[in-house]
Amino acid sequence: MNGYFDHNATTTLHHAARDAWLRASEKHWHNPSSLYRDAGLASQQLESARERLGTLIGADAERIVFTSGATESNNALFASLPAGAVVVISAIEHPSVREAARGRNVVELPVNAAGVVAADELQQLITAKRPALVSVMAANNESGALQPWHEMAAVCREHGVLFHTDAAQWLGKLDAANLGECDFITGSAHKFGGSKGCGFLVLPQEDSRLGFIRGGPQEHGRRAGTENYPAIEAMVTALETITPRLSETEHTQSNLRDAFIEAMRARFNPLRVISESAPRLWNTVLMVMPEHDNLKWLTRLSRRGFSISTGSACSSGKEGSSVVVTALGASAEELKRVVRISSGWDTTAADWQALAVAFVEVFEELNRGGRPQ
Repeated sequence: MNGYFDHNATTTLHHAARDAWLRASEKHWHNPSSLYRDAGLASQQLESARERLGTLIGADAERIVFTSGATESNNALFASLPAGAVVVISAIEHPSVREAARGRNVVELPVNAAGVVAADELQQLITAKRPALVSVMAANNESGALQPWHEMAAVCREHGVLFHTDAAQWLGKLDAANLGECDFITGSAHKFGGSKGCGFLVLPQEDSRLGFIRGGPQEHGRRAGTENYPAIEAMVTALETITPRLSETEHTQSNLRDAFIEAMRARFNPLRVISESAPRLWNTVLMVMPEHDNLKWLTRLSRRGFSISTGSACSSGKEGSSVVVTALGASAEELKRVVRISSGWDTTAADWQALAVAFVEVFEELNRGGRPQ
């Protein structure tokens, strides 16, 4: 039984990524910026990985800057904007976007009752505010709701406004071939089987405004420091390995997710599933439990070998941390009952069923005053 249901927070290192990291570390451990032959070979491998990633996301390789992850990438992007610049972000952005946008003139795009950004309001906002940037995540990390990034990118392009999407949750779960239509894209390797501390930022074609870590000439002068080629190779290999099976995975896992929701509803009434009516990631269920604080659910499920969360890991520990449920107007009391389930590519029907059984066992324990039998 695999009780890990927090894949939106992080994933285990994919075996193909691990093997790629080991090969790269053993054969091409040299500094890609050095001038001798072996360093040149490492540089060639690094640029090959950049080309392969570009193919996967539909972006020219020259646009890609390797970073430590989406948080660094998001911060670098917003740091390039002048203080006071008008930026439009959605009401459900990840903390690495919301916090990075501070100091700018932030305008929030609301979400509808399903937790999806109100795309029809964007054109009016652009006309009225003339923002320097619009930033809307591709898929929400808490509810899994898919956001209309493709349509919004087209609106921004029509009006000459730069568009950014944080694709951390989209990558490795859905086809990424058209992401390159966005001006800026950010992603993190550890969300789809790569190693932690590795990610990327995609810039507009030939954009050289970002020089966010100063020092050497690495990454075409846009991010100084010796490139972590083994981690980059592992990231690209993980995405290459996962991508061909995404259609099959989506079909299988979305059915298992929906069966889990039905099993939960049969026992818990009322059970509120956030963004249930919206297209969403095949692995994600954000629920408001009918009773008991979410930390009680989390700790008791953990004792039984199940790992879930109370929302974004980057907000954990903050009472009522769910950005999505807050944006939907939930009460403070409801926020304390939010739990997030996020499965993986190989989560089985038995894993889902065991989790549903564990929820019932925890409920009975909590109703006895928290005393296990």
